[in-house]
Amino acid sequence: MDILQALNQIWQTTGIYAISWQQLTMIAVCCFLLWLGIKKQFEPLLLVPIAFGGLLANIPMPPGEAIAGPAGFLGIVFNFGINSGLFPLFIFMAVGAMTDFGPLIANPKMALLGGAAQFGIFATLIGAVALSYIHIGDSQLFAFGLKEAASIGIIGGADGPTSIYLTTRLAPDLLGAIAVAAYSYMALVPIIQPPIMKLLTTKEERTIRMEQLRPVSKREKILFPLVILLMCALLLPSAAPLIGALTFGNLVKESGVAERLSKTLQNEFCNIVTILLGLSVGSKLQSDKFLTTETLGILVLGIIAFSVATASGVLLAKLMNCFSKTKINPLIGSAGVSAVPMAARVSNKVGLEYDKTNYLLMHAMGPNVAGVIGSAVAAGVLLALLGK
Repeated sequence: MDILQALNQIWQTTGIYAISWQQLTMIAVCCFLLWLGIKKQFEPLLLVPIAFGGLLANIPMPPGEAIAGPAGFLGIVFNFGINSGLFPLFIFMAVGAMTDFGPLIANPKMALLGGAAQFGIFATLIGAVALSYIHIGDSQLFAFGLKEAASIGIIGGADGPTSIYLTTRLAPDLLGAIAVAAYSYMALVPIIQPPIMKLLTTKEERTIRMEQLRPVSKREKILFPLVILLMCALLLPSAAPLIGALTFGNLVKESGVAERLSKTLQNEFCNIVTILLGLSVGSKLQSDKFLTTETLGILVLGIIAFSVATASGVLLAKLMNCFSKTKINPLIGSAGVSAVPMAARVSNKVGLEYDKTNYLLMHAMGPNVAGVIGSAVAAGVLLALLGK
C-alpha cells in the first residue's frame, strides 16, 4: 500500500495529471504559431518568442510557482518592461534607428495614406463601445468603457509598442489580451493583408508603375526628426515619449556621428528587447486568462480594426488617383499601417505577383513610416482626451 501511495503521489506531481484541456488547447495554439514562424517564416522574430512564451506560460505548475506568475521569470520581465511601458519606448528607439524617412520626405503626400490607416483605430473604438450594449438576459457580455475601447482600437494601427504604451495608461487590466492581439496581428500581416488588397483593387491598378523618388539630402534627413519632435512637443505633448524615442533613434542614425550607437540600437539593443518583449507578451497566453469571452472579443475587434485600417489606406490611394495626374499604385496604401517594414514588404510582394519588374518597396515605405508616426499621434490624441 505504501508503494501505491508513493506512486500515486509521484503521479500527482506530473504535468499529465495537472494539465487541463484549456492548457492543452493553448499549447496547440502556440505550436501552430511556432509552425507559422519556423516553417512558413511569418515574422519569426516575433512569432517564435511569443509562441514559446505561451508554451512556458501553460506548463502546469503548483500555485505561486507558475513561470508567467508574478514570481516567475516571465512575470518579472513583464512587470519590468511592459507594465512600466519601457519596452515600447525601447522598441521605438530601435525602429527609429532602422527607419529611412527618405521616401516620406521625397513624397510627402504619402503621409495621407499613413493617416488613412488610422481610421481603423477610431472605427473600432466605436465598435467596442457598441459591444457594451449587448446583453444576454440581465448580463452584460462586454464591459468596455471609452478607455478600454480606445486601447482595443489602437490595435488597428498594427503597432505593438504603441498598443502596449497606451493600454498601460488607459486600461491596464486588458494589457495581456491587447498585447497578444497587437503582436499576433503584426506577425500575421502576410496572411491578413493580401486578400483585402486584392479584393479592393483591379489587376490594372496593381500593375501601376510609380515615378522614381527624388534624392533626399542628408540635411533634410537630419532636420526631419527634429521638426517632427518639435511639432509634437508644441501640439501634442502626450505623444512626446513615443515620438521622442522614435526621432532620437532616427537622429542617431542620420547624424552620421554616432555610428556605434546607431549599430547598437539596430542590432544588439533591438534583439535583446525583442526577445524579452516577445517572451513576456507570450506569457499572457495563459489559458485561464486568454480563453475568456472578453479576450476573444478583443481578438475579433482587433482583426476588424486591422482589416479596416488596411482597406482605408487602399481606398484612399484609389481616391487620390481620381484627382492626381501622377498615379499611385493602391497596393502601397495597405502599408499605411505601422508594421514596419512588414507591411511595405507585403505591398511589394503582391505587386510583384502581377508584374515581376514593378518594385514598390521604396514607395510603400513612405506610407509605412507615416503610419508609425500616425499611430503614435493617434495614441497621443486618445491619451490627451481620456488619460485624465
